[in-house]
Amino acid sequence: MINRRGFIKTLSAVGAAALLGAPKEVFAMSTDQKTWFMPDESDPHKRTWMAFGASQKIWGRQLLPDVQRNLASIALTIAKYEPVSMLVREADMALARQLMGDKVELISCPLDDLWMRDTGPVFVVTANGEKAAVDFNFNGWGKKQTFGNDAKVAAFVALRSDVPRIETNLVLEGGGIEVDGHGTAIITESCVLNKNRNPGVTKSQCEQELKRLLGLEKIIWLPGIKGKDITDGHTDFYARFARPGVVIAGYDPFPESFDHEVTKRHLEILNQTTDANGRKIEVVVLEAPATVRKTFDSEDFAAGYINFYVCNGAVIAPEFGDAVADAAAKRELQKAFPGRDVVQLNIDAIAAGGGGIHCTTQQEPRI
Repeated sequence: MINRRGFIKTLSAVGAAALLGAPKEVFAMSTDQKTWFMPDESDPHKRTWMAFGASQKIWGRQLLPDVQRNLASIALTIAKYEPVSMLVREADMALARQLMGDKVELISCPLDDLWMRDTGPVFVVTANGEKAAVDFNFNGWGKKQTFGNDAKVAAFVALRSDVPRIETNLVLEGGGIEVDGHGTAIITESCVLNKNRNPGVTKSQCEQELKRLLGLEKIIWLPGIKGKDITDGHTDFYARFARPGVVIAGYDPFPESFDHEVTKRHLEILNQTTDANGRKIEVVVLEAPATVRKTFDSEDFAAGYINFYVCNGAVIAPEFGDAVADAAAKRELQKAFPGRDVVQLNIDAIAAGGGGIHCTTQQEPRI
């Protein structure tokens, strides 16, 4: 039961013809020849970026208030461990202050939605302590949803963070990239190599550009699955690094689920591969819950534990009301991240929209 953001696919959709175009040059932009790399999420953060961007147009009148409360709950929990900067539409500023007070920095910014992992920049650093922000040209997950405001969020965050923005012609989202900070990445083909993002771009071209931008030496490609959710199968619902050589992977044990076969295949690939340093990958499996609370249950409900967020001193993870599965997930996360608190939150309203805690956040590393 890992279903994800399906209901949003019907909103602001565009025809398939608009997604197609001539092959593009993906190596046109410069990074000033510096050697950048994307740190592991468990490395120290300066802060977490979020977006209070849910709207009635996308989420509906009934779901919206609970989604906003879920966002506030995530932000306030993270704020116990590190600073949180939240982008907020001016029209929603009073509500955001009511829900979060002065515990979260609120910054006025036009927004379409709340998924900062995908709309925000991917921060990279150098060994000399420089920091920059990669703008991966958010296009509404292949133009499936309105994205005019969210396409500008990466540049806005880079400016607010006072770091240079690195440009590329690749189109992808932060939720599609998982790194160990030591040269290895896990990426789903269904998302990044999809013609609705990067028509005409080969796997080899994509690898070359991602290695340049993110300091990668090896990319482990998982197939993912297209067309079942708005993201076309983001990596952060399937596999996450706990540390170099250790991957936490999701498994959907229910044969009737579209994720059953694909998660089986992912486990096979991960169990047979090595990282950039030649280490055999150790795989920790988290099974999806068998049941969820009924209030927001639907075919689009994102019932999986992999979409957790690692912040300074803690792992913020979901719980779904399945006592056995919730406890097992917490136990495995505690073992995988020793020395950190594991805090589980009820984020059912956000899950009903097909997303999770990781989807709502973007870390800015501390240098």
